[in-house]
Amino acid sequence: MDSGGWFLAAGNRSHLMTDQDSAHVIAALAALLISAHAFGYLFARARQPQVIGEILGGLVLGPTVLARLWPSAHDWLFPASGVTPAVLAAVTQLGLLLLMFTAGTQMRGFLNRSAARTVVAVSVAGLVIPFSAGLVACATVDLTRYHGVAHDAEAFLLVFAIAIAVTSIPVISRIMLDLGLLRTRFASIVLTVAVIEDVVLYVVLAVAIGLVTSDQGSAFGLAGVLGLEPSSTANSAYHTAVTVGFLGLSLLCGPTLYRRLLHSRFNLVERRSPIGFQLVVMLLLSTACLLLGIVPLFGGFVAGIVVATARAEKAESARTEISHVSLGLFIPVYFAMVGLKLDLIDNFDPIFFLGFLTFACTIKSLSVFAAARLAGESRISASNLAVAMNARGGPGIVLASTAYAAGIVDARFYAALVMLAIVTSLMAGTWLERTVAHLPAHEMVGEALTESP
Repeated sequence: MDSGGWFLAAGNRSHLMTDQDSAHVIAALAALLISAHAFGYLFARARQPQVIGEILGGLVLGPTVLARLWPSAHDWLFPASGVTPAVLAAVTQLGLLLLMFTAGTQMRGFLNRSAARTVVAVSVAGLVIPFSAGLVACATVDLTRYHGVAHDAEAFLLVFAIAIAVTSIPVISRIMLDLGLLRTRFASIVLTVAVIEDVVLYVVLAVAIGLVTSDQGSAFGLAGVLGLEPSSTANSAYHTAVTVGFLGLSLLCGPTLYRRLLHSRFNLVERRSPIGFQLVVMLLLSTACLLLGIVPLFGGFVAGIVVATARAEKAESARTEISHVSLGLFIPVYFAMVGLKLDLIDNFDPIFFLGFLTFACTIKSLSVFAAARLAGESRISASNLAVAMNARGGPGIVLASTAYAAGIVDARFYAALVMLAIVTSLMAGTWLERTVAHLPAHEMVGEALTESP
């Protein structure tokens, strides 16, 4: 028997993992990590979003590049069947959960009351107008050819609208950190608005995924027990109510319950490993989401928000360690896998993408610009806000990968969503870097800057 097969053989011989399987998995993970970190480093050196480099690191290993230039190497590293795809899918799913957990832990630091008038105006206009425009456009233009295998028009409608409205917290915060703007009033406005928008849009995404799951007849947990009719009003109402209710209950009761468990003498997990306890919270809330018929990434996101309420030194140190491991292994693999699935030769429609990009950027930028001007910001300030809020980055990529995996969108629309996130993030980084180079920092947003809380 192969040495690598003993462990899995003890449980179920039909799931035996041979040495050859282990070699495929380890080599694939190593290739993804090397490529993701190498391209991420190059992009960081060029003062561009590192996440874009990680995606391109996966792109060069996928059907767009490696499979064209060296098909046998691609097929050996990433076989279409067997153990390797399943293991990579599991690592990718864990990477997504950790990405959402990390994003959730950062929410508390960005929320503040600075420039409340601008924040409210941009939040409402920058979310409602693009989302509504996306709904109208999707309902008006026939996009059924871009539907995924689920063939769910309602879920596709929601995904399309989210794509127009979403803003990236991780990418825009990294850009501002690199440019020395993270503790400015400008960053305060952009990141506070982005937090509000992302929370709302992740709720909508969870609803969309829930609709598809039940429509496919594969509903798990409570959604399956209730036996709601697919595509019915009751089904839509259930997923909306459960998602919003889960978020509300978690934010209302979660912090108190978490702090009590954190300091309980019976909490052996916390006493043994604070890192382990926070990961358990993430996994349990993700499992709870699955039992309720909600996409598990939402549980990871909420867990991050809840865990961040504990200000104890050990808890903060544990979050930092989780972030380091996640950013070193799981999150780069997740983004590299996003690029690996991209086929820009056979599954990319450049004409559609240009129209989609123009529509998304125009609607988002104009709505933010108009709201900022109405709130009293100068033309320069409003322009900077409009460009910054147009970056879709990580959330846009999460939207693409999740919707594609759920069968809501096809490979062509998946490619368009990923490219939209990449291009808008590069646009924001380039614009802001040039603006900082030619404009004093205190003029980035109309009035004097103040430290964020």
